[in-house]
Amino acid sequence: MQDHLERVILVDENDQVLLDGPKLETHEDGLLHRAFSVFVFNTAGELLIQKRAACKYHSAGKWANSCCGHPRPDEETQSAAERRLTEEIGLHVPLRYGFKSRYIAMLDNHMIENEIPYLYFGVSDALPVLNPDEVQDIAYVGLEELSQKITANPDSFSAWLIHYMDSHAKRLRSWRDRLLVAQP
Repeated sequence: MQDHLERVILVDENDQVLLDGPKLETHEDGLLHRAFSVFVFNTAGELLIQKRAACKYHSAGKWANSCCGHPRPDEETQSAAERRLTEEIGLHVPLRYGFKSRYIAMLDNHMIENEIPYLYFGVSDALPVLNPDEVQDIAYVGLEELSQKITANPDSFSAWLIHYMDSHAKRLRSWRDRLLVAQP
């Protein structure tokens, strides 16, 4: 679905649904909305990150976590995360809910991210199949190395990935380790 037709779930500070609104206007006006972020690790413990396509309406060409987006009205957040993971990078990965976060960030093109994202985690060594309308490149990187890269060149990374690495690095490592121990 095209961005100008997408609708997002508007929420209050307690993540209670208020109504839905147009995705672009929600970001232009900085309205609080529900989102999700997916972190897929390979069995070596490296995080799959994606470089957003140059045509994206904000944060184009910046590195972000494996997948992110917004549930549609009346769509479960985990279902939305699994849907977008398939749409963006062609992966079907069982995801586990980790935790919620909260952040506000001023973006390019006069956009404002004001979100309560649900973070989901999974493990896969499958080869991603990139949707060129969404993603221009991928890489696998260790969390410690990613932190160093963000420190050295923050303008190359999305505001939300910087937020997760700054505010939740310990929890991200914990989820990585928990998932890897559970692997056969």
